[in-house]
Amino acid sequence: MRAGVFDSGIGGLTVVKSLLENHLFEEIIYYGDTARVPYGVKDKNTIIRYSLEALEFFKNFDIDILIIACNSVSAYALNEIRANTDIPVVGVIESGVKALENKVKNKESNILVIGTKATINSKKYEDALLQSNYKHINSIPTGLFVPIVEEGIFEGEILNSTMNHYFMGLKNIDAVILGCTHFPLIENQISKYLNNALTIHSGDAIVSFLQSEYKCNQKFKQTSIKFFASENPNGLKQVAKTWLKDLL
Repeated sequence: MRAGVFDSGIGGLTVVKSLLENHLFEEIIYYGDTARVPYGVKDKNTIIRYSLEALEFFKNFDIDILIIACNSVSAYALNEIRANTDIPVVGVIESGVKALENKVKNKESNILVIGTKATINSKKYEDALLQSNYKHINSIPTGLFVPIVEEGIFEGEILNSTMNHYFMGLKNIDAVILGCTHFPLIENQISKYLNNALTIHSGDAIVSFLQSEYKCNQKFKQTSIKFFASENPNGLKQVAKTWLKDLL
């Protein structure tokens, strides 16, 4: 079974990591639109246009399923992508909310959603959580975490100052949806800052969703992976070697 994974840049590698750890696919085709990253500050129509262009790229491969690792694309372009292909397309928002529902049964829990400006402004997470009857939801755009992670800063003064900037004054957070695929790399620090709040990781959520909704339960002994990028593919491959160091 072959999967395509699309992200606006390198963040989707955290989703790939979960896929590799669970041996869900025989082959993964990863495409990062590194020439036009970040998507999180772009308008809806631009995100849709870029996403449909990425879909054209994947038509060069015989994939069985397309995983949209980018939260901004999942927020704005999922329906348009699905309308232009016959293969299943899975996004991180639906799977993330499903993962939260499985882990947080108390609808009175305080839920925090963090992501890029585009993802938060879409209100897709918030609307889905409200439909699931969660009553206390706080959504915060935390875009500064993206360049911090891309600089390889996973702890220390800069990260702590940024968490102070975003999270100062937040109390009694029970669970945090990490609404950007960069954020799992600072997941432990975010959880610790918020008094060990439960975190929902897009990669792990996608794995659970694929297993439950698409019956992706076959375990492949080995997964081959091909990396493609719209700009500087070697840079993407170098990051992959670091982030996925024991899995490639």
